[in-house]
Amino acid sequence: QLVESGGGSVQAGESRKLSCKLSEDITDRYCVAWFRQVPGKERIRVAILNRDGSIKYGESVKGRFSLFAENAETVNLQMDKLKPEDTATYYCAADWIAWRCQGIPSDLRYWGQGTAVTVSA
Repeated sequence: QLVESGGGSVQAGESRKLSCKLSEDITDRYCVAWFRQVPGKERIRVAILNRDGSIKYGESVKGRFSLFAENAETVNLQMDKLKPEDTATYYCAADWIAWRCQGIPSDLRYWGQGTAVTVSA
């Protein structure tokens, strides 16, 4: 129901855009969020777009990443000034329910398969 794309390898300081395409049955969602995960560590929320248009960013990406809806079916994560510590697998998630959107990652019910981003120094 969610398909991420855009991952790959880049050099530090470069940019990359990730896309999350949502299936028609979940385009009317309460939120769409991007998470990232490094092997052996917990999944961390990078940014979230709520139905009212509000957006929240994780502290580590503020000022460098931008989340925006290209259309009803596609939500993009523009990543600029990438750092080696941004290396991770990035996941897109969505849900209809407000409390699930504001909770822990496992509260969200709809996930993509992930796309890997590697940033070299």
